[in-house]
Amino acid sequence: MPSRRTLTTTAVAAVVLAAGGIAVYGRIQSADAASGETAKDSTAPLVQTSASGTFATDVAIPVQGTPALRGDLVMSVSAAGQAQAWQKTVLAAQVNGRIVSLGVREGDAIRGGQTVVGLDGAEYALAVEEAQAALADAQNKLREATLLDETISDPAVRADRQAAARIRSGVPAAEVRLRRAQLDLTRIRTASPFAGRVATLKVVPGQWVRQGDELMTVVSLDPIRVEVQVLESEISHLSPGRTANVSFAAFPGETFTGRVQTINPIVESGTRTARVTVLVSNPGARILPGMYARVSLQAQRYADRVLVPRSSILERDRRSMLFVYEPGSADGLAKWRYVTTGLQNQTHVEILSEGVETDSVKAGEIVLTEGHYTLIHDARVRLVEDAKQEGGRPQ
Repeated sequence: MPSRRTLTTTAVAAVVLAAGGIAVYGRIQSADAASGETAKDSTAPLVQTSASGTFATDVAIPVQGTPALRGDLVMSVSAAGQAQAWQKTVLAAQVNGRIVSLGVREGDAIRGGQTVVGLDGAEYALAVEEAQAALADAQNKLREATLLDETISDPAVRADRQAAARIRSGVPAAEVRLRRAQLDLTRIRTASPFAGRVATLKVVPGQWVRQGDELMTVVSLDPIRVEVQVLESEISHLSPGRTANVSFAAFPGETFTGRVQTINPIVESGTRTARVTVLVSNPGARILPGMYARVSLQAQRYADRVLVPRSSILERDRRSMLFVYEPGSADGLAKWRYVTTGLQNQTHVEILSEGVETDSVKAGEIVLTEGHYTLIHDARVRLVEDAKQEGGRPQ
């Protein structure tokens, strides 16, 4: 049985714990009351409560901004395609023979008219000499047959006799055989019809080839051609000469500028699309045939519109809004504006005229594009080049 002193000590401890509990409960009640006031204030307009409480409001928040502009809004049509050579040809042997010279390799750049393959020409040179000898023999026979024709006074009769003698002597046929032999001799050398690069080389020195055998493929890579299939509903918005922005999977983050060259007037019945060809400058031959491409084709142009970057537009209370930077003596203020948006493309949004419940933006005013997601109206801000690097608010 516990002693009286033990019971007394236990009672004192219970009183102390109870007092501590009351104190803790009082602090919890105070915190709950404070949070209750905050929750009650959360029914106020979003502009009053959108800022994060983890940031001091007396410190200028780093943000990025860009001026609104007045200009043309260009709507575009996007499509996927594949790079192809601007020019492509397969070089084939024009006569039979053994390859004695092959001065190119796959990937080599070549000039237009440059000889790329040479065949043994000894046989064809002999054929030319034989044809020349046969022609000389036929010409001698012609002279013998017309030796006394100068005594004929009638020019018409003399001309008829000479024409007949020419045929009997075999001069016309000998002349044709000579020209053919000379042509075959020139065909022992194969030249590129245009400047480009060697692709798909299929022969080696010393190889025997027959007339028509494939030797190599030559491609011209500057400019490069990109063909895309565009839906029939969008074809009417395109026209040759308009700008096209082309990106390739092989070059992430890089955009190439091209122009629409042709639009095929036939819509394929299976896909309901038409082929559009875009030319892209490719001086270093970086873009290669077969590369996958995404193409943004300039379609319609809407002139004289107030435009802001897409990243400046936020949504609060299911309404579109943005922040406009108002410069001050040191830092600036972020001014909240509800706006009415219009047309938009991949980079910009049109801001319509001021309405009953919305404001407009003037060209030249700086709209915030980064670091502005959690701002409140009249928040102190400072413009920087990189908001994240400067410790801006999380997005």
